[in-house]
Amino acid sequence: MTQIDPRSAMHLADAAVSVELETPDMTLNIGPQHPSTHGVLRLVAQVDGERVMSVDPVIGYMHRGYEKLAEVRTYAQTIALVNRIDWVSGFANEVPFVAAIEKLMDIEVPPRAQYIRLILTEMARISTHLVFASSYPLELGASTPLMHAMREREHVLELLESVTGGRFHPNFNRVGGIKPAAGGGSSMKKVSMDLPAGFLAATDEAMTRVLDIVDDVDRLATGNELIQARTVGVGVLPAAKALEYGVTGPNLRASGVKYDLRKVESILPYDDFEFEIPIGNNGDCFDRYVVRLEEIRQSASIIRQAIAKIPSGPLRAKVPRVLKVPKGEVYVRAENPKGEMGYYIVSEGGRIPYRVKIRSASFSNLSMLPWILAGQLVPDLVAILGSLDFVLGDVDR
Repeated sequence: MTQIDPRSAMHLADAAVSVELETPDMTLNIGPQHPSTHGVLRLVAQVDGERVMSVDPVIGYMHRGYEKLAEVRTYAQTIALVNRIDWVSGFANEVPFVAAIEKLMDIEVPPRAQYIRLILTEMARISTHLVFASSYPLELGASTPLMHAMREREHVLELLESVTGGRFHPNFNRVGGIKPAAGGGSSMKKVSMDLPAGFLAATDEAMTRVLDIVDDVDRLATGNELIQARTVGVGVLPAAKALEYGVTGPNLRASGVKYDLRKVESILPYDDFEFEIPIGNNGDCFDRYVVRLEEIRQSASIIRQAIAKIPSGPLRAKVPRVLKVPKGEVYVRAENPKGEMGYYIVSEGGRIPYRVKIRSASFSNLSMLPWILAGQLVPDLVAILGSLDFVLGDVDR
């Protein structure tokens, strides 16, 4: 019997191990019920080992048909619907819709009402970004920021509720201004006459706490080497590609594009205030996180400036008791917390719109998922998805 030299046997074993095994591509379904998808989003990914080859996003699981519902509801009733599109940014969704109606009716909103709208919109922006600033580190393995940021967000929501009566779904804006006085009734209804006593001072104090918590999150998360390892250089979105796919908001600015509708064609008096537009350098997950943190600081600055010079005067322009919008069409957009939110309204005259088309930020921001996820590692899918900060209600409107 032939004896095999032990050294030769070892070489043969090494050679066998070094042979690259061919493995077939696998279809990986992520969602529609999965923590990493932030709601009922389904990703059908073709993977080769740990590498994603292609991704097909499947949306529509919670489509609620807001655009068609608007065709059988009055303009006033539709206001109650639109703040539910992106439920995290409820108040901000109402403003461009109401502004579109005001443009069709050629109504000028009183300055005080405009300032109140602006203050509450920026508070909604802070609230939205605090959700992101607290939840994104959690997805990467850091749980501490969640407790800190969500605690301070509660103070912002309480102030919003003290004015509008609602934390998530205010239904506060009205054509020509803000909600009119509701004669008599509960103390909460009486609040709608104007800002409640002490609101401005409490808001100024809340901004101090917000700025403190942003600094805390900066120390806890931004400088954390593990979070940096999961985000720096991951999910890079070049500026040209972001513009090609219609990406807007913080995701676009993180790619280095200094574009903010508040500076371009604002429907609120942002020209009265000084603020910066933070941008990123690399367009990666890390930049998308840092840009939103800085936007919280800028929003707090805007609110404090508005508090310092809010004018007195009426809260609502003179508007017919029965709201009938003249024939015409209009498109109005605004810089919402997640990006550009636009409403295209076609009126044939009367109390009900003929057609409403909604341009939601999250829907457009997710359009580049097949491009940005191709070639990524499977563990990085969670980091990239989380950095885009989308809400499925904003996608499946």
